[in-house]
Amino acid sequence: MEELDGEPTVTLIPGVNSQKKQMCFDWGPGEMLVCETSFNKKEKSEMVPGCPYIHIIRKDIDVYCKILRKLFNESHGIFVGLQRIEEEFTGKSRKAQLVRVSKNYRSVIRACMEEMHQLAIAAKDPASGGQFSSQISILSAMELIWNLCEILFIEVAPAGPLLLHLLDWVRLHVCEVDSLSADVLGSENPSKHQDFWKLVTILVLQGRLDEARQMLSKEADASPTSAGMCRVLGDLMRTMPVLSPGNTQTLTELELKWQHWHEECERHLQDGTFASSPHLESLCKIMLGDEAALLEQKELLSNWYHFLVTRLLYSCPTVKPMDLHCYAQSSLDLFLGGESSAEPLDNILLAAFEFDIHQVIKECSIALSNWWFVAHLTDLLDHCKLLQSHNLYFGSNMREFLLLEYASGLFAHHSLWQLGVDYFDHCPELGRVSLELHIERIPLSTEQKALKVLRVCEQRQMTEQVRSICKILAMKAVRNNRLGSALSWSIRAKDAAFATLVSDRFLRDYCERGCFSDLDLIDNLGPAMMLSDRLTFLGKYREFHRLYGEKRFVDAASLLLSLMTSQIAPRSFWMTLLTDALPLLEQKQGANSGNRFCKADYLI
Repeated sequence: MEELDGEPTVTLIPGVNSQKKQMCFDWGPGEMLVCETSFNKKEKSEMVPGCPYIHIIRKDIDVYCKILRKLFNESHGIFVGLQRIEEEFTGKSRKAQLVRVSKNYRSVIRACMEEMHQLAIAAKDPASGGQFSSQISILSAMELIWNLCEILFIEVAPAGPLLLHLLDWVRLHVCEVDSLSADVLGSENPSKHQDFWKLVTILVLQGRLDEARQMLSKEADASPTSAGMCRVLGDLMRTMPVLSPGNTQTLTELELKWQHWHEECERHLQDGTFASSPHLESLCKIMLGDEAALLEQKELLSNWYHFLVTRLLYSCPTVKPMDLHCYAQSSLDLFLGGESSAEPLDNILLAAFEFDIHQVIKECSIALSNWWFVAHLTDLLDHCKLLQSHNLYFGSNMREFLLLEYASGLFAHHSLWQLGVDYFDHCPELGRVSLELHIERIPLSTEQKALKVLRVCEQRQMTEQVRSICKILAMKAVRNNRLGSALSWSIRAKDAAFATLVSDRFLRDYCERGCFSDLDLIDNLGPAMMLSDRLTFLGKYREFHRLYGEKRFVDAASLLLSLMTSQIAPRSFWMTLLTDALPLLEQKQGANSGNRFCKADYLI
């Protein structure tokens, strides 16, 4: 993973003259600002018009796709559940759970693919339809790769069952045969349908020999001259040895049976049993694993990995995992035939067949447009104990690095950031510090969103971030003249200086209007009033007014006197306190109160 990659892809920005090579960049956590600049030489006095636009380039545009957001949301729950498997399961049950998790991820990909397919059909705008089709191709490739990794790395299928898994893999991703079958069988005379032999050939190429036999029986019924040949080939299909799930025969027994069956197929071909029917003869050659016959069907095979699996089925059904890469490379070379070069998907699949997990992840990181795939696949493989020894040279392991990148992309979205929090939580080395950095950049556009961010910080004892958010909200409230909200946030932030500032605003408003706003808040400050002297004064002064309003003049006088003597009142408020004391001095309520009034009188 430390070697240098090739040249990066060039991104052309519309409206920007790249020939001038005068660009200004400003990097952000999820995007980049680009603008064209102009630096005229001193001797040139004329003004050259420049580009009037600032371009925003986002690196994770997929988070803005509605359907892909479903992928992110649903896979988040699978990811969180996977982190608990480490503690709850061991041995075989653990492996079964990991396979189940992998299938859940694939089902989410497929569900998104199907939904996007419906949108592509319904799209009225050709550009939108093309965009959906492009995204479907990417999702299909993602599921194809994931499925292969599941077979090779998670299920770790041995020789024998390995080929069965690969057959299912090909059948799942080459699905046009079902619609073709429905079309042929739905016709009045299937054996005379123009695509009859095409369908039979595809069924044989996919190893669906029972269905192929049924189709041949229709040909036998409709054409007595070929009935005998169809019956012979059908028997060969029926007797082909296959290691089915639950079958107890050993690989050695299977190989012996398969060798006898193969010799019988070859004998029929050499004896000219199917010489009068080119279609049946071609099918027999395919069942013998004849490479030339297989390559004649390139159009029906459609891709080299289908060719690979068909080739293995009819020439080496007990292939061992360690031999897969040889067959894969030769199949790719034979299928392409030097006419074209390998695509990124081909390189990824080849790396998987070579059991080079790190190369698979690297190639996927380069080829795919977002980090979702590599982050979740790597996390799953890490739980399978396949990546434990691979640390990156810049201080993190591969799993954590990819999860951090994916979570960072989620934080660029106005709502998906909440998913990103859990991904940071499960990165033990750098997750905490990354979360702290990203959470500070979330725009607190509404109080509801601010409360969500605050809850995240409080649950994780992120004291500095809690204080910072509360101070920001308090300042916003002050600017909007919402003093009650500002005081509440400053108390929550435990910011004595800001609480003092807001308390002064309350007192100033009282002097101007003669009454307090937000009485419920001030009346219920409780121990929070001890945060600052000014806040204490505000709370106690409001209590004095309440006592006075309840005609508890003795208690009111005592409290007012303590406020006067404690020297916590701002100087600008002294005259107000003295004015409040005058009515109390006129009250006659017994000796005790008289003593207090004397103290107040003395102070005046």
